[in-house]
Amino acid sequence: MNAPLTRGSRVFGELTGHDPETTLATIHRQSPQMHDWLLRGAFSQPLADPRLAGRDRELATVAMLTALGDTAPQLRVHLDAALHHGVTADELRALVEHASVYAGFPRALNALSTLGGLLHERDSAWPVPARRVDLSDHSTELSQVGNTGPAVVLLHALGLSWHMWEPVIRDLADGRRVYAYDLRGHGSAAEAPVPADLTTLADDVRAVLDHEGLSGAHVVGLSYGGAVAQTFAVRHRESVLSLTLAATTDRAFPSFERRASAVETDGPAAQVASSLTRWFTPEALAENSPGVRYARDRVLRGDPVQVAAAWRAFSRIDVEGKLRGLGRPALLLCGERDASTGPEVMRPMTARIPGSSYVELPGAPHMPTLETPHLVAQALDEFLPRVDAAPTGTRTPPHRAQL
Repeated sequence: MNAPLTRGSRVFGELTGHDPETTLATIHRQSPQMHDWLLRGAFSQPLADPRLAGRDRELATVAMLTALGDTAPQLRVHLDAALHHGVTADELRALVEHASVYAGFPRALNALSTLGGLLHERDSAWPVPARRVDLSDHSTELSQVGNTGPAVVLLHALGLSWHMWEPVIRDLADGRRVYAYDLRGHGSAAEAPVPADLTTLADDVRAVLDHEGLSGAHVVGLSYGGAVAQTFAVRHRESVLSLTLAATTDRAFPSFERRASAVETDGPAAQVASSLTRWFTPEALAENSPGVRYARDRVLRGDPVQVAAAWRAFSRIDVEGKLRGLGRPALLLCGERDASTGPEVMRPMTARIPGSSYVELPGAPHMPTLETPHLVAQALDEFLPRVDAAPTGTRTPPHRAQL
């Protein structure tokens, strides 16, 4: 085998994740010349150009094949290749939806059908459903998975959105009704009036429960969401069935005001490095995992006014010592490698919430749902009540994270 053919075979395997001799066997039988042209030409020259990474190249290829239309066999190969390069199912759905604006709905719908068939074969979960909800002075996006069992409300971290819960929400919905929504000033609720303090966000939680006809819920909050959850428990104690606090604090840090001022002065882009290195382990950052990519994008797209207001609301947290009479089950989840609210911050909180339990997640960072979701799902599943929808031993197996 000469050099161009060898290089073409190697690049084909790197890009698609499949052996060319097996994948292209039919083409070789039908036309050895076409087979050689493909490997000597496309895959040994333009597709071997290092100026485009494999992930970016496959995204571009999927977009072009979608726009061309009538390319289902080739599109399927490159959708599969994109997944091989770490593109998530949701990113591919977003790409096809984006293509509908420029290539038209018929071609985008055909591409979506091809993607759906591929994901079905891979046993990948469908996207988490979400809907618009109108609250007192703004609207937000609310997701719900599960229709029976105890209600669980998930509150996300500062600068992110309800999507940070996607890697665990389906597993938690086995025997539960699980809700997650965009907090005021975040995601789809970015146009909401800014909060003066956390009581406004606590009242928003109550408004979401009212909208869904829920008298109470098991409240789970992570980081900023944990501060909102604690404030909600102080302000609306009768609505709390249990309280889970993950990667959070009951005391303000001086850095909160500094971060508010920094985003106002320097803008969101200047916050990326400091945010991601607080939130993730070096290994996840080096891998540039889907969770890291999602978080980076959220920080870059943050509204400086809303982000600064959220940090200042966080700086006014006023819950310390006020949960002593909570009288509800409480769980504190802490990542062993949390660089923001590690064990030295969270373990002492158990003494200020009598009857609470403390669980340390081995190797987990400040954003455990985005890096170690299996640990979060397991801890929450063991703590939160559920109804048995299936006999013991036949529970739905864990879903793959689709963030």
